[in-house]
Amino acid sequence: MEYIIENANILKDSQLKKSSLLIQENRITSLQTGFKQYKLMKMNAEAFIMTPTYCLLNTNIPLTGTFQELKEFMINQFLMNGCTTLLTYASISYENELMKKINDVKTSLISSPIDFSIGVKIPMRLISQTFIRMCKKEKVPAIFVEFNNAGALEQIPWGWIKEALFPYNSPLIPIISSPQKKEERWLLSKWKETMVNEKISAVYEEIEENQPLSLSILNKIGLYPQKASLMHGAELSYNLYLKGREIKNVDEISLFHYHSDRLAVTVHKGKVIRAGKEVLFKPGNGEYVKVRTPSYFSL
Repeated sequence: MEYIIENANILKDSQLKKSSLLIQENRITSLQTGFKQYKLMKMNAEAFIMTPTYCLLNTNIPLTGTFQELKEFMINQFLMNGCTTLLTYASISYENELMKKINDVKTSLISSPIDFSIGVKIPMRLISQTFIRMCKKEKVPAIFVEFNNAGALEQIPWGWIKEALFPYNSPLIPIISSPQKKEERWLLSKWKETMVNEKISAVYEEIEENQPLSLSILNKIGLYPQKASLMHGAELSYNLYLKGREIKNVDEISLFHYHSDRLAVTVHKGKVIRAGKEVLFKPGNGEYVKVRTPSYFSL
């Protein structure tokens, strides 16, 4: 089906830009100020603020619960908040667990109504050339590394790890297990210093769960622009918020946290999955997102 979404107020970098979108087969094939020469069905989005749908990190999904528990969790945590892609991880303690643990998470999410991507969480001791090559072979998009002392950072042969990561370059993402905030900040500074000095693909801060992932993080993981994007060639996934004076000058994070009551419509790959307070829950509608190339774009 071919049609036009006209007068869309697209929110990007805390600014609204009015554009019209040409849609073909549930993808955005062009963005322009208008398509007056096209005689197609048109949808006027002038009354709304349009954003891409969100991608959230969540590691507390009830994967071993009942279908009803998973359904309620997905609706409350994702669909009602305009999120159509989730990032989670499999916790790995030993190298030989990698494939089984990832497949276990995939199987548990087979009835997911939204798309999902799966990383791994490992202790620092598992960072080795062998394990990194295994992750590269399986195209694991994100490697979460848990540690609680700076000495562990100094024991890793980072030159070899950098070589093992290339050319897929899954980013390493820190998880600090220290309970003290002061020590946590110091460990993160040592993490960043090491990653920068060794030129390792990495995220320098812990990723906060249940809030929209930034474009920078999405790009490093390789989900952008495949997800959370309203650009030429992207899938047609977006949120429509009712406009109002109080949300005229706002960013996407603020919309997500403080104006969820104004979220009117969520569209996922061309299909409406939420209209007002009504949610269309389609088990198995979600797909496993296999990342081809992390950090594909330079942001």
